[in-house]
Amino acid sequence: MTCLGLTGGIGSGKTVVARVFEILNYPVYYTDFEAKRIMQDSMIVKEKLVDFFGDEIYIANQLNKPLLAKLIFNNNDNLHFVNSVVHPEVTKDFLLWKDKQNDKKISIIESAILFESGLNNLVDITVAVTAPLEVRINRTIIRDNASREAIIERINNQISEEKRTELADHVIINDDVQALLPQINQILSSLNS
Repeated sequence: MTCLGLTGGIGSGKTVVARVFEILNYPVYYTDFEAKRIMQDSMIVKEKLVDFFGDEIYIANQLNKPLLAKLIFNNNDNLHFVNSVVHPEVTKDFLLWKDKQNDKKISIIESAILFESGLNNLVDITVAVTAPLEVRINRTIIRDNASREAIIERINNQISEEKRTELADHVIINDDVQALLPQINQILSSLNS
Protein backbone atom coordinates (compact mmCIF):
# COMPACT_ATOMS: atom_id res chain seq x y z
CA MET A 1 0.00 0.00 0.00
CA THR A 2 1.16 3.52 -0.80
CA CYS A 3 0.46 6.22 1.76
CA LEU A 4 0.15 9.76 0.45
CA GLY A 5 0.63 12.81 2.68
CA LEU A 6 -1.56 15.72 1.63
CA THR A 7 -0.81 19.19 2.96
CA GLY A 8 -1.41 22.86 2.24
CA GLY A 9 -1.63 26.19 3.98
CA ILE A 10 -4.77 27.79 5.31
CA GLY A 11 -7.27 28.42 2.52
CA SER A 12 -5.37 26.33 -0.02
CA GLY A 13 -8.24 23.89 -0.37
CA LYS A 14 -6.43 20.77 0.82
CA THR A 15 -9.63 19.44 2.41
CA VAL A 16 -11.46 19.84 -0.90
CA VAL A 17 -8.69 17.85 -2.58
CA ALA A 18 -8.92 15.22 0.19
CA ARG A 19 -12.68 14.94 -0.41
CA VAL A 20 -12.02 14.33 -4.12
CA PHE A 21 -9.69 11.46 -3.15
CA GLU A 22 -12.50 10.10 -0.95
CA ILE A 23 -15.00 10.34 -3.81
CA LEU A 24 -12.50 8.33 -5.86
CA ASN A 25 -12.71 5.69 -3.09
CA TYR A 26 -9.39 6.30 -1.36
CA PRO A 27 -9.51 6.41 2.45
CA VAL A 28 -8.43 9.69 4.09
CA TYR A 29 -7.24 10.31 7.65
CA TYR A 30 -8.03 13.92 8.62
CA THR A 31 -5.52 14.94 11.30
CA ASP A 32 -7.38 18.06 12.48
CA PHE A 33 -10.60 16.14 13.02
CA GLU A 34 -8.82 13.24 14.71
CA ALA A 35 -6.73 15.57 16.91
CA LYS A 36 -9.94 17.19 18.19
CA ARG A 37 -11.41 13.75 18.90
CA ILE A 38 -8.23 12.66 20.70
CA MET A 39 -8.14 15.84 22.80
CA GLN A 40 -11.70 15.05 23.83
CA ASP A 41 -11.39 11.30 24.36
CA SER A 42 -7.81 10.45 25.34
CA MET A 43 -7.22 10.21 29.09
CA ILE A 44 -3.48 10.62 28.49
CA VAL A 45 -4.04 13.94 26.71
CA LYS A 46 -6.67 15.12 29.20
CA GLU A 47 -4.42 14.46 32.20
CA LYS A 48 -1.48 16.30 30.65
CA LEU A 49 -3.58 19.30 29.61
CA VAL A 50 -5.23 19.54 33.04
CA ASP A 51 -1.84 19.25 34.78
CA PHE A 52 -0.44 22.05 32.64
CA PHE A 53 -3.43 24.42 32.25
CA GLY A 54 -5.64 23.52 35.21
CA ASP A 55 -9.08 21.93 35.60
CA GLU A 56 -10.86 24.69 33.67
CA ILE A 57 -9.40 23.39 30.39
CA TYR A 58 -12.29 20.87 30.48
CA ILE A 59 -15.84 21.86 31.45
CA ALA A 60 -18.29 19.04 32.18
CA ASN A 61 -15.77 16.66 30.63
CA GLN A 62 -15.72 18.68 27.38
CA LEU A 63 -12.63 20.47 26.08
CA ASN A 64 -12.93 24.21 26.74
CA LYS A 65 -12.03 25.23 23.17
CA PRO A 66 -12.36 29.01 23.66
CA LEU A 67 -10.01 28.88 26.64
CA LEU A 68 -7.52 26.65 24.82
CA ALA A 69 -7.57 28.97 21.79
CA LYS A 70 -6.93 31.94 24.08
CA LEU A 71 -4.07 30.13 25.86
CA ILE A 72 -2.23 29.14 22.68
CA PHE A 73 -2.90 32.27 20.60
CA ASN A 74 0.40 34.20 20.34
CA ASN A 75 1.93 31.99 23.05
CA ASN A 76 4.49 29.70 21.44
CA ASP A 77 5.33 27.94 24.72
CA ASN A 78 1.71 26.90 25.28
CA LEU A 79 1.26 25.98 21.63
CA HIS A 80 4.44 23.90 21.69
CA PHE A 81 3.25 22.11 24.84
CA VAL A 82 -0.15 21.27 23.35
CA ASN A 83 1.50 20.02 20.16
CA SER A 84 3.98 17.93 22.17
CA VAL A 85 1.05 16.24 23.92
CA VAL A 86 -1.35 15.84 20.99
CA HIS A 87 0.97 15.05 18.04
CA PRO A 88 2.37 11.77 19.46
CA GLU A 89 -1.18 10.55 20.14
CA VAL A 90 -2.32 11.55 16.64
CA THR A 91 0.71 9.75 15.20
CA LYS A 92 -0.16 6.56 17.13
CA ASP A 93 -3.79 6.81 16.06
CA PHE A 94 -2.80 7.37 12.42
CA LEU A 95 -0.47 4.35 12.41
CA LEU A 96 -3.29 2.14 13.78
CA TRP A 97 -5.62 3.54 11.10
CA LYS A 98 -3.00 3.04 8.40
CA ASP A 99 -2.54 -0.62 9.37
CA LYS A 100 -6.27 -1.16 8.83
CA GLN A 101 -5.99 0.14 5.24
CA ASN A 102 -3.77 -2.72 4.03
CA ASP A 103 -6.44 -3.90 1.59
CA LYS A 104 -6.32 -0.48 -0.14
CA LYS A 105 -3.82 0.36 -2.84
CA ILE A 106 -3.52 3.99 -1.69
CA SER A 107 -4.42 5.75 1.55
CA ILE A 108 -4.10 9.44 2.38
CA ILE A 109 -3.35 11.51 5.46
CA GLU A 110 -4.46 15.15 5.29
CA SER A 111 -2.47 17.49 7.55
CA ALA A 112 -1.82 21.23 7.50
CA ILE A 113 1.43 20.58 9.37
CA LEU A 114 2.61 17.43 7.59
CA PHE A 115 6.23 18.59 7.38
CA GLU A 116 6.35 20.53 10.66
CA SER A 117 5.00 17.57 12.66
CA GLY A 118 7.23 14.96 11.01
CA LEU A 119 4.24 13.03 9.67
CA ASN A 120 5.86 13.28 6.23
CA ASN A 121 8.32 10.63 7.49
CA LEU A 122 5.42 8.15 7.80
CA VAL A 123 4.22 8.45 4.20
CA ASP A 124 5.58 7.33 0.85
CA ILE A 125 4.82 10.45 -1.15
CA THR A 126 3.84 14.04 -0.34
CA VAL A 127 1.48 16.38 -2.15
CA ALA A 128 1.15 20.10 -1.43
CA VAL A 129 -2.02 21.95 -2.38
CA THR A 130 -1.33 25.57 -3.24
CA ALA A 131 -3.32 28.64 -4.22
CA PRO A 132 -2.53 32.33 -4.72
CA LEU A 133 -2.38 34.33 -1.50
CA GLU A 134 -5.45 36.47 -2.24
CA VAL A 135 -7.50 33.40 -3.09
CA ARG A 136 -6.45 31.78 0.20
CA ILE A 137 -7.28 34.91 2.18
CA ASN A 138 -10.70 35.34 0.56
CA ARG A 139 -11.61 31.66 1.03
CA THR A 140 -10.69 31.83 4.70
CA ILE A 141 -12.56 35.11 5.30
CA ILE A 142 -15.71 33.42 3.95
CA ARG A 143 -15.13 30.09 5.74
CA ASP A 144 -14.08 31.37 9.16
CA ASN A 145 -15.78 34.78 9.16
CA ALA A 146 -12.41 36.17 10.30
CA SER A 147 -10.71 39.46 9.60
CA ARG A 148 -8.13 39.80 6.85
CA GLU A 149 -5.50 40.74 9.46
CA ALA A 150 -6.21 37.65 11.58
CA ILE A 151 -5.95 35.40 8.53
CA ILE A 152 -2.68 36.97 7.39
CA GLU A 153 -1.31 36.46 10.91
CA ARG A 154 -2.31 32.78 10.76
CA ILE A 155 -0.72 32.41 7.32
CA ASN A 156 2.48 34.01 8.61
CA ASN A 157 2.59 31.45 11.44
CA GLN A 158 2.71 28.57 8.93
CA ILE A 159 5.67 27.55 6.81
CA SER A 160 5.76 29.44 3.53
CA GLU A 161 4.05 28.20 0.37
CA GLU A 162 7.47 28.18 -1.28
CA LYS A 163 8.97 25.94 1.40
CA ARG A 164 5.95 23.62 1.42
CA THR A 165 5.97 23.15 -2.36
CA GLU A 166 9.75 22.72 -2.35
CA LEU A 167 9.46 19.89 0.19
CA ALA A 168 6.56 18.14 -1.57
CA ASP A 169 6.93 15.44 -4.20
CA HIS A 170 3.90 16.76 -6.12
CA VAL A 171 1.98 20.05 -6.20
CA ILE A 172 -1.72 20.57 -6.91
CA ILE A 173 -2.69 24.10 -7.91
CA ASN A 174 -6.13 24.95 -6.53
CA ASP A 175 -6.57 28.46 -7.91
CA ASP A 176 -10.23 28.17 -9.01
CA VAL A 177 -8.97 28.18 -12.62
CA GLN A 178 -7.15 24.87 -13.12
CA ALA A 179 -9.29 21.74 -12.73
CA LEU A 180 -8.42 19.56 -9.74
CA LEU A 181 -9.37 16.16 -11.10
CA PRO A 182 -6.79 16.03 -13.94
CA GLN A 183 -4.07 17.01 -11.47
CA ILE A 184 -5.18 14.35 -8.98
CA ASN A 185 -5.46 11.74 -11.75
CA GLN A 186 -1.93 12.57 -12.90
CA ILE A 187 -0.61 11.88 -9.39
CA LEU A 188 -2.63 8.65 -9.15
CA SER A 189 -1.32 7.55 -12.56
CA SER A 190 2.26 8.12 -11.43
CA LEU A 191 1.59 6.03 -8.30
CA ASN A 192 -0.05 3.23 -10.27
CA SER A 193 2.73 2.99 -12.86
